[in-house]
Amino acid sequence: MSRIDESREFIPVRIAVLTVSDTRTLAEDRSGDTLVQRLTDAGHTLAARAICTDDRELIASQLREWVASPEIDVVISTGGTGLTGRDVTVEAHRDVYEKEIDAFGTVFTLISMQKIGTSAVQSRATGGVAGGTYLFALPGSTGACRDAWDEILGFQLDYRHLPCNFVEIFPRLEEHKRRK
Repeated sequence: MSRIDESREFIPVRIAVLTVSDTRTLAEDRSGDTLVQRLTDAGHTLAARAICTDDRELIASQLREWVASPEIDVVISTGGTGLTGRDVTVEAHRDVYEKEIDAFGTVFTLISMQKIGTSAVQSRATGGVAGGTYLFALPGSTGACRDAWDEILGFQLDYRHLPCNFVEIFPRLEEHKRRK
């Protein structure tokens, strides 16, 4: 069973938050605000924050910029994961991923099913890794951001979480580059 081991030291993670929207500004970004509040309350650092329009190339470009930054460990985007023509966040993420975290979307869907029933099938939440950086794409609703953080990311981004967590494998994400 998973648990927090209080004997282990908490390690803050540097997290960037990207809101994908054609209409929102920072002043109106409730989903981004939800993520920022939760990550800072948990003891992590907000490393960057931006809003990007629903444009696949612009989203991928912002993700690549943050992946290249040594000051960012994790990127969480919100918005653009639905089924409409303008929803291209998932495709932009996959353009950047080196490896996809397949189970992230599955676990998110299971959690969403408990809250919104079969409407959860309309979400395409995804997670992956690129350049030693974790990337997660969440739906644009505050509820979805709250559920993803409270039920998945808050635990996986906590080094004290057992039996395993994303933080403890940071040093190994790019071990393939050290091979000769």
